[in-house]
Amino acid sequence: MTLARRGRSIAVSGFLLAGAIGIISSTQTWLTVERADAGEAILVPGASALVLLAPLSLAVLALGAALSIAAKPVRLVFGVLAGAASVFLGWSTLQVLLTAPLSAVAPAVTEATGLAGGDALSDVVRAIVPSAWPVIALVGWVILLAASVVVLLTWRGWKTGGRRYRTDNAEHTAHEGPVDAVDSWDELSRGTDPTR
Repeated sequence: MTLARRGRSIAVSGFLLAGAIGIISSTQTWLTVERADAGEAILVPGASALVLLAPLSLAVLALGAALSIAAKPVRLVFGVLAGAASVFLGWSTLQVLLTAPLSAVAPAVTEATGLAGGDALSDVVRAIVPSAWPVIALVGWVILLAASVVVLLTWRGWKTGGRRYRTDNAEHTAHEGPVDAVDSWDELSRGTDPTR
């Protein structure tokens, strides 16, 4: 099958996979803080290292679920939103992974030591060591970006939902012959006048 015919399933699967990776990684240790005062190492989960990780991952999961039933213009909007989220999350994850900034571990170090402020924290922190979880999350954001591109390339060709969920299809015409109360209400619901 071509990409155009499988676009919806590829995109929805990509969104859901990326969102799940993000949620799981938000609960795992992203950074380990080695202390200069010989204290016990401080483990910093993804949700603390990158504050928007969990909420945006949940939003990606919701986009994936809604994408499967979305109307044509909404698909395009979802594709653009997911692409923007993937770029933002990817860039933020790279910053945490490559630079391991003190700001990413500051709340966890303050909670563990009771110290606050840049100078006090830099005196306590000897090294910040990233784990494999930021890399795994980065893979999830690449998957999300690829799924967003699939949406943008294929959204027009997706099949629409079944006719049974529509109220405006052509097979509902005005009732001919005697009309009972139920038929009258049905025709009014469809926007036709049962008295004509």
